[in-house]
Amino acid sequence: MTNTSATGGPLRPNPTPAPQPVQDANLSDFFQRLVVGLTGLDGSLVRPRWQAVPPNMPSISTTWVAIGVHRRQSDTYAWEGHTPACDGSPDGADVLYRNQELDVLASFYGPQADTLADLVNDGLQIAQNREALQLAGMGLIEVGEAKAVPTKINEQWYYRLDMMIRLNRSLVRTYPVLNILSASGTITSEGSVETLVSTFNVNP
Repeated sequence: MTNTSATGGPLRPNPTPAPQPVQDANLSDFFQRLVVGLTGLDGSLVRPRWQAVPPNMPSISTTWVAIGVHRRQSDTYAWEGHTPACDGSPDGADVLYRNQELDVLASFYGPQADTLADLVNDGLQIAQNREALQLAGMGLIEVGEAKAVPTKINEQWYYRLDMMIRLNRSLVRTYPVLNILSASGTITSEGSVETLVSTFNVNP
């Protein structure tokens, strides 16, 4: 059973009403599909970075891309507010909003690495191409410079171009912090002359 503000203990976010952010393998798959759409490469040649069991590296004459989230930075302080009732939470809930920056590192390999890097950079300037980002709660901040970082493998220099894509996304989570149905207590005010004591009792 999930804790609520009535039970005490750590709170986990509700899966509804706010959609959960795209994370983990789903986030890698999202960026893989985005690059495939912008470049026209076959999906097998656009690979998530840092795979647990990496496939064999393509030949030196093959153009391909590796992409993955290199860095994420969240706002220091999130905004938290209470809603008396919302979809899926008729007893009220706290809603947390925060922004997060993602640095997505794309590495382009092969004889057409320059062309593909430019296709991604220029393609992200087109509003229709950014719709997938917007639907996933993301927005483009900037596309960084492309840096040549050739890699020597088996006595051969593989041409490689690294480019950082910086994105912003909004995260929304709801937590089961329930409405206060009633409250009672005592307020004590100590002054220099006298102490005032008053009680209150609030019922629905």
